[in-house]
Amino acid sequence: GTKYRSSLTVGDCFGMGRTAYNDGDYYHTVLWMEQALKQHDEGEDTTVSKVEILDYLSYAVFQFGDLHRAMELTRRLISLDSTHERAGSNLRYFEKLLEKEREEEEKEKSNKTVPTTEPVVQSGAYERPLDYLPERDIYEALCRGEGVKMTPRRQKRLFCRYHDGNRNPHLLIAPFKEEDEWDSPHIVRYYDVMSDEEIEKIKQLAKPRLARATVRDPKTGVLTVASYRVSKSSWLEEDDDPIVAKVNQRMQQITGLTVKTAELLQVANYGMGGQYEPHFDFSRKDEPDAFKRLGTGNRVATFLNYMSDVEAGGATVFPDFGAAIWPKKGTAVFWYNLFRSGEGDYRTRHAACPVLVGCKWVSNKWFHERGNEFLRPCGRTEVD
Repeated sequence: GTKYRSSLTVGDCFGMGRTAYNDGDYYHTVLWMEQALKQHDEGEDTTVSKVEILDYLSYAVFQFGDLHRAMELTRRLISLDSTHERAGSNLRYFEKLLEKEREEEEKEKSNKTVPTTEPVVQSGAYERPLDYLPERDIYEALCRGEGVKMTPRRQKRLFCRYHDGNRNPHLLIAPFKEEDEWDSPHIVRYYDVMSDEEIEKIKQLAKPRLARATVRDPKTGVLTVASYRVSKSSWLEEDDDPIVAKVNQRMQQITGLTVKTAELLQVANYGMGGQYEPHFDFSRKDEPDAFKRLGTGNRVATFLNYMSDVEAGGATVFPDFGAAIWPKKGTAVFWYNLFRSGEGDYRTRHAACPVLVGCKWVSNKWFHERGNEFLRPCGRTEVD
């Protein structure tokens, strides 16, 4: 990836840790405050004091039940500032708790009770929150450019070709360059899908309408904002400008699917830190029918246009099979969310990685089942 001369300062790490602390995320509070303390101990110049760092760190560590380390950090804080009232109060409280624990342990020994099965917390090593999903490790690694499962054997099955939309008359003379990004499920990238002029016009139309992007609550079906989707979006109709109709028609020609039952063109902007954590584009059976009011069935396919390059971050990743697709201005990626049978392809769970440097613009078209019954007919099996 891109190498930068700048690095996070003590102040940066402290700020991130404090934000996590205010959100009640003590796991990341510990990580960021430990890094801030490490850089401070190494002699980095900063306006942040060790006392401030230790104050947050000791309490975050206490939240994990690690009394011994919480006391150790608090004592270090008091050695730097003996007048710190909260630290003194916390230390006395920690000592009382520790004494109580020892008394209970002695009582258990004397009663010869079976020891509790609760694991002992190792100093400096803490568990992630209970709502943490294992796939997050894979998702985060893919966003860092690690863990991509592109083997030489798989790479041999990927090709580049000219795509004419199954001999679509509009594309016979000027076919699109198509590149396989993944073999199964099949994900392809198209080049030179949108010109710079078209991109700027789409952005110009979208900017005044941008609003915080929402997600559909899987239990209630109600649209709401969520911390796992940080972006702004707007929807463009063909009547807004001839360019919108032109882009829609181009996506129809490339995919061979109809835009008549597709959703409006969605434009999304991800600023620094903007992201969309792992999610499905299609509606699952155990959810309220999210698209019932549309009357067009489920989302059969996703066509995603990259309308900007991203200096760092912003990849589209698929944790289930370990693919990472990096933004490239003017290109587009396409995949089917459903098998031909109409069953959801759960492998297509994907995420938009956080933007680290720069800004990310995308637009996408979601094609639906209705109107595409004969354009993409059922296969012989459920997973064709």
